[in-house]
Amino acid sequence: MKERKSEVGAKPERVKEQVESYEYVDRPAPNPYVEERYEIIEGVRYDLSPAPTILHQKIAAQLYLALHSTCHANGTILFSPIDVYLDEDNCFQPDLVMVLHEREHIITPARIEGAPDLVVEILSPSTSTNDKIRKKRQFEKHGVTEYWIADPTHFTIDQFVLVNGEFVLHESYGAGIGDVLTSERFTCIHIELDKLFGAVK
Repeated sequence: MKERKSEVGAKPERVKEQVESYEYVDRPAPNPYVEERYEIIEGVRYDLSPAPTILHQKIAAQLYLALHSTCHANGTILFSPIDVYLDEDNCFQPDLVMVLHEREHIITPARIEGAPDLVVEILSPSTSTNDKIRKKRQFEKHGVTEYWIADPTHFTIDQFVLVNGEFVLHESYGAGIGDVLTSERFTCIHIELDKLFGAVK
């Protein structure tokens, strides 16, 4: 989500009553001409960094290219910033999503309204807790078929698949050992981890 406001960098403001603690990371003063980015997670607002790190963006680019090269005929692959609206308490900006063609009605001119089929998040110090816990919980609740968490520090990808309404860790893939990420749900996916992470080093 995006908006302009006079000051950025404050702790997440309460959208509804906050029931969970959060981590706050100090950030430098923003450029007043840059639109602010934030997410609503379980009714709480969390400000996002105006721009991710270069490594983060390199990994996002390689993942997009890998998915688009083999899955463009199966669905639409989009990358952040794009709003994914799950309900009034949860509106996220995942790093990458894929929506199968038969479900493209959830893609509107402004945002995605509903759960994508595949969601990918790339960890950063300020978003790690949300990506691993809060957002994962909501993606599970709303029926995301697969959820991947990419770790730019250890060059790994954890692949969670939805089984009977719950995310199950299907596989942890790593670079340097010849791993290839595939999916039983999305047979078009074929990502060589050595090639993916080798391109960003």
